[in-house]
Amino acid sequence: MATLKALRIRIGSVSSSEKITGAMKMISSAKVHKNEQELKKLLPFRQQVMSIMGHLLETGMEFNSPLILEREVKSVGVVVYGTDDGLCGAYNINVFKHLLIEINSLREKYGSNLEITVYPVGKKIAKACRRLQASDLSVKIPEGVDSKMDSKRVNEFANELKEDFLAARHDLVEVVYMRYVSMSRQVPTTEQLFPVSREAIEGNKDVAAVENDNKMYIFEPDASRIFNEVLPMFVLSTMQEITIENRASEQAARVMAMQSANDNAKKLLESLQLEFNKLRQQSITTELLDILGGQVER
Repeated sequence: MATLKALRIRIGSVSSSEKITGAMKMISSAKVHKNEQELKKLLPFRQQVMSIMGHLLETGMEFNSPLILEREVKSVGVVVYGTDDGLCGAYNINVFKHLLIEINSLREKYGSNLEITVYPVGKKIAKACRRLQASDLSVKIPEGVDSKMDSKRVNEFANELKEDFLAARHDLVEVVYMRYVSMSRQVPTTEQLFPVSREAIEGNKDVAAVENDNKMYIFEPDASRIFNEVLPMFVLSTMQEITIENRASEQAARVMAMQSANDNAKKLLESLQLEFNKLRQQSITTELLDILGGQVER
């Protein structure tokens, strides 16, 4: 009977765990959809910025901006997006592995003496990054920067990185994050933030080409000034998109982790229920045999 009682307690515990993981899965799923909506809201602004840049590039002019200035790379800033909360499977581990690959790639490309500063976004990834501290690699956690920061703080953080680049404290700034593809797929990605790559800028020609129906544009003030005003907006929209994609990826990873935990709980519950039924049947059979045995003795 003691075994039956212990099994009953375990079944109750596993059943409660199944309900909790199911509820957490539903909450994370709702948060994924919320972040998808935020991405959709950001899209019109980002497309408009890209369209303006595309039309400027269509003029064939050469544009100069300190944000696209390439110089010898001696110092690199790497922003790595992770999570503040757990229960999201191997999400932070996969991000950290991709960060290590990127660091090794940077050293191979720019030399072993390259100075690297890592800016972790999220408590979990920050804990992992602290182990990387070395003479030529430092880890800095900006105040108020985390995976849940609002859009205002995202813009401030992007501007802080821009000032570091303009002041030559960093010759290159990259962002490592999980790009959101779907609920079941998130891809580790590295994106160059500063200097703004010519590939990213020239890619906007395609956006302009779709909209362009042989219209002529008059730029007021001149095209170069507009370019220098719009380029920082492009950077801010990129940072906003990365931040939201990281949140969506985190919640999607949590949905999958909770689904896996829920499935495991169901399998365990079925196994325990079967074992409980067997023991219960065995106990009933033993009691019946004892009763029958007593009647035969009489």
